Amino acid sequence: MNSPNKTLISALNIRQCSSKLATKQDKTPKRSPFRPAVSSTHDWIGPPNPLSNLRPIVYHIPENESDLQKRLRHLRQETENWNHDFWTKQNFSFTKEKEEFIISQLKANGLTPRDEEGRRRSLDSEVMAVFYKGFLDTNRVRHSSYNNEWYRRNFTITMLMARVALRNIWRTVAKRKDKNNSTSTT
Repeated sequence: MNSPNKTLISALNIRQCSSKLATKQDKTPKRSPFRPAVSSTHDWIGPPNPLSNLRPIVYHIPENESDLQKRLRHLRQETENWNHDFWTKQNFSFTKEKEEFIISQLKANGLTPRDEEGRRRSLDSEVMAVFYKGFLDTNRVRHSSYNNEWYRRNFTITMLMARVALRNIWRTVAKRKDKNNSTSTT
């Protein structure tokens, strides 16, 4: 039988597109072998991951990717991996604690997890509300830290996106100016 830690580790390794399936020697995330066609000009978004419930993204790599664009793409990928890892662990913890709570409540009421017909018993919403509140209270600091880091990362990504957009606009304006100068001198 698997221990909860082994189950969590194997659960983390299931992610197909953007997970960190890294060994101690190799810290680069393993990705799905699928790649969009080279002619593709957009990011590709996959179906929701069953563990994190997040959609993995295969980021488009522009033909002449600048260092700034590369930095942006890497930060976006790193943030996606971080986000996936957090939600995989959080969902695993939530599911485990929820099952333990349901079983303890059923036992306290002298009931088994299944009824006479073999169906899983459930608790009413008022009893489950106690669990949900307790889970949120217990994990308040973790969620707050996650939110702060999420805002910090998104702010950095937004600033890098703005810099990339401004650089692209500047390059376009400079090309037009060069084109106009070359046609007016001939």
